[in-house]
Amino acid sequence: MEYFIGPLKKYAEFSGRARRTEFWMFMLICFCIQLALTLLGLETISMLLSLALIVPNLSIGARRLHDTGRSGWWQLLLLIPLIGFIVLIVFWAQDSHSANNYGANPKEGVPA
Repeated sequence: MEYFIGPLKKYAEFSGRARRTEFWMFMLICFCIQLALTLLGLETISMLLSLALIVPNLSIGARRLHDTGRSGWWQLLLLIPLIGFIVLIVFWAQDSHSANNYGANPKEGVPA
């Protein structure tokens, strides 16, 4: 549950970096909640939750891009149908870079 609550605590923090695990687990939990609400016939609540999670999704996406050495503005690629989404998936899936303009590598100091 920390993977969901942690990014919500930093919901409007666009600076810093986010590890792959933090990003993908947050996205997976959001997807599962949305799917469950839709399957239960609660589309209105699902849409309201989607609206409530726009800023946290943009925030964690920007921090994930920072971890790969890119600006959060790359998320504007989502405005390009399909191609932009595929490019962003590739960017989000890439491994962390060492220290960059956005901060130290979050993997440093974490035992493997």
